[in-house]
Amino acid sequence: MFINYNGLQIKLHPQVYEPAEDTFLLAANLAVREGDVALDIGTGTGIIALLMARKTRSVIGVDVNPIAVELSKENAMLNGIRNVEFRQSDLFENVSGKFGVITFNAPYLPGEPEESIDLALLGGETGREVLDRFIEEVPNYLKQSGVVQIVQSSITGIEETLKRLREVGLTARVAAKKHFFFEDIVLINAKKI
Repeated sequence: MFINYNGLQIKLHPQVYEPAEDTFLLAANLAVREGDVALDIGTGTGIIALLMARKTRSVIGVDVNPIAVELSKENAMLNGIRNVEFRQSDLFENVSGKFGVITFNAPYLPGEPEESIDLALLGGETGREVLDRFIEEVPNYLKQSGVVQIVQSSITGIEETLKRLREVGLTARVAAKKHFFFEDIVLINAKKI
């Protein structure tokens, strides 16, 4: 099965998060600049990394799910995009260097993953464990003028995320928001102070 988005043909897999409203909110508001080196954490199908690759010098897309990594590689080949590299990594585990833009569509539902697909949805016991680990580590990988873009749900506490970003030396604001039945999906942009 495939979806088409903004000129990209994206192959899907049942064990990889299918691009949805949260993905498209990020895609419509990417802060990537010409010539940036970008990092997409939790790349899934690779759609955000591939969109960024159109503007950037290069993109690294990482995912903890090995099926997502292989699918992303397939999607890059399918779309003839070569300035992107995909690798398996638990957040920043297999990443080095500093980036002009770092994107993360965070898993935010409470629960422990049992299947590969769960890794994209379940963020630990409170739903914040993965996001909080990301926030702790992200300043080490961000260039001085760089931007961090996090997509999350109001279910997991937007104010808590803004507070934690400030604690690690980043200024943060809600850059975009979409309301759904029981939650708001927000895009938070953060920069070094």
